Amino acid sequence: MQRKFVFTCIFTRTYNQSAALLYTVSFRMSVLFSGILIVFLHRFGGLVRGEVGQDFSKCLDFFFERTPPKGFDAAGYQPICQRYKNQYHFASLYHRQHRVPVYSAYILRPADGKRPSSTWMYEPQLAFSRADPEMKPFRSTVDQNVIESQAVLEDYKKSNYTRGHLNPSMHQGTKENREATFTLTNIVPQRAGSNSGPWNKFENEVLKRFKNVCRGQMFVVTGALPYVSGTHWINNRVVIPEYMWSAYCCPSYNASLSASVFFPTYAAMGRNDPNSEEDIVPINVKAKRSVWGYDVRQMSVEALEGILTKRLAMPISLFHDHCQ
Repeated sequence: MQRKFVFTCIFTRTYNQSAALLYTVSFRMSVLFSGILIVFLHRFGGLVRGEVGQDFSKCLDFFFERTPPKGFDAAGYQPICQRYKNQYHFASLYHRQHRVPVYSAYILRPADGKRPSSTWMYEPQLAFSRADPEMKPFRSTVDQNVIESQAVLEDYKKSNYTRGHLNPSMHQGTKENREATFTLTNIVPQRAGSNSGPWNKFENEVLKRFKNVCRGQMFVVTGALPYVSGTHWINNRVVIPEYMWSAYCCPSYNASLSASVFFPTYAAMGRNDPNSEEDIVPINVKAKRSVWGYDVRQMSVEALEGILTKRLAMPISLFHDHCQ
């Protein structure tokens, strides 16, 4: 009995030591593997996290003083940090129910080349929260979840509306920057008379002011304003805006130039419907027939904020501390 007891004690102790050693080795291997994995993911693009989130925390650099516009607060408003080829290019606030952006925010950089060929893309995480955070090009067959979550190319076919950029490609510096603007989460239904007419002229004028007067970065926020008298749709899915609007902030500029009256901030609203009332943007009766009724009215940022506040019933503030 005594020998058996001694043998049992020795066996038990040996087993416990082996088990403890095995546990220690396993734990250390687990920690080592986790550390290697974290370093690997950090080196090659970071831990996979959604670019469609509750806020703009991952892309605040596109806003003046890293502060997004205030007051845009409604059900269905979805912040998107627009990611393409593992890089953030701009930010959009997307209206899920309307399937259009409320606004896009970006830093203006003159294009170093031509407008790229339009490979249109969509946002996977609007359809699947755990999807790849990169915007993806449309394929011949579109998943039903994508169709239900956002606008698709089919919506614009035979609609009599163009795909109007809020962040225009020629306001972006590199080829990849410009390619990233061709996502339908940066697009609203825009009449051709506006898109290729007065609104395009205004975009070019802003670019010219940046080159001639602005000495530092120019932060731009461009959006679309829906009708106040009932919602208008294309394909019964995508909301048509009545007006386009835009505002810029350039706190560092050449005050000695005559164009400096448009700095540090200025704004504009453009008609997207020639039949709209003229209380916000009057019609130039001498305009060419092809662009008649698509006028753009330039104004102070404060005036634009007042219009947005009244129409949206939200206290809108576009730039932190009025771009000071």
